[in-house]
Amino acid sequence: MATTRDYGVELDSLAGEVNELKQLLLQFIGARSANKPSQLSESRKESFLPDAIDDLGAIFYSGQHRGTNGFRWEPQQRRISKLLELDSDKGAKVLAALGNKQRLDILTTVLRGPLTGTEIVEQLNMGTTGQLYHHTKALLGADLLVQEERGGRYSLPPHRTLPLLLLLSAISDLVDTSNYIELSEARNQASSYLGESSENYDPNHLLWAVLENSVLEHEAGYCSEVTIILQNDRSVTVADNGRGIPIQALSNSTPPPLQSIFTEIGRFNKSATIVAPGGIKGINMPIVNALSERLSVEVRREGKVFRQDFKHGIPQSELHVIGVTKETGTSVTFKPDQEIIVASFDREQLMNRVAEYQGSFPNLRISVLE
Repeated sequence: MATTRDYGVELDSLAGEVNELKQLLLQFIGARSANKPSQLSESRKESFLPDAIDDLGAIFYSGQHRGTNGFRWEPQQRRISKLLELDSDKGAKVLAALGNKQRLDILTTVLRGPLTGTEIVEQLNMGTTGQLYHHTKALLGADLLVQEERGGRYSLPPHRTLPLLLLLSAISDLVDTSNYIELSEARNQASSYLGESSENYDPNHLLWAVLENSVLEHEAGYCSEVTIILQNDRSVTVADNGRGIPIQALSNSTPPPLQSIFTEIGRFNKSATIVAPGGIKGINMPIVNALSERLSVEVRREGKVFRQDFKHGIPQSELHVIGVTKETGTSVTFKPDQEIIVASFDREQLMNRVAEYQGSFPNLRISVLE
């Protein structure tokens, strides 16, 4: 004879067991909270159960610091809705206090271990202690730095260590935006690169900069053929059979070397540079990228074909594999931004330039297709 089950009683019993587990979990978290830095406020000890997460979700984090004053932080969370309600005036003041290269250098230096003012000046090549005092005074006043005694060593307040490390972690994910800011500035200052008035900007100068990289590859002994294709949509492709732009450098390096070549304007960029008549700054690959409505680069290297796309200099895709090949080389296709450069590529100018190159480099074959 079948036994009738009382599901209501069973559910009540199950709910009781869940509540007991909840209490045990909270006790466990509380028991381990003693390992947190003593300066951490109680407001940080939030529940990790699902009912603590609102519709926007939550950020969870933990970590450890093995510096002179090592810490280990238990898992913590922040509701996204609360983060979005942050006082923007106060938030801006915090970022402004840290928005100085030397102040950030001071904080990251003392994070490695307490230092005297003289030691900080020497490590950061600041020149004078007066310059250091200007920044340490502001950091001390904001409770972002402490000093043992007058003339003693500087260090980071223990309760500020985790927030600063989290901020540095976030910055590391946002650091590429500094390149895009420079690219945007280049678009706004096109005359500094293209020379002439905006009505007469010559897109051929961008083409010369791309072509020059293939010529340099030939001079290095790795490129014998270059093909230039003028497309009907006002774009152009420059393809060579050189080694191909490096895809990877050291392990865990970010961004990839290829992306750096096309987005980092700074002095460490190794792409060729040409100066347009009347221009005061050189045009290299990042400038070509910034002044283009779109740009794509394909690299044939290591038995594969890699591709990455850009718009106004900003990556629109990761570097990804699109095929296999036994060849090597690089192909760059770009379309000058018509909002900046109205004119089209001048074929006569191009043929004259090609003739000059072939006169100087008779072993380099350059073809122009339409």
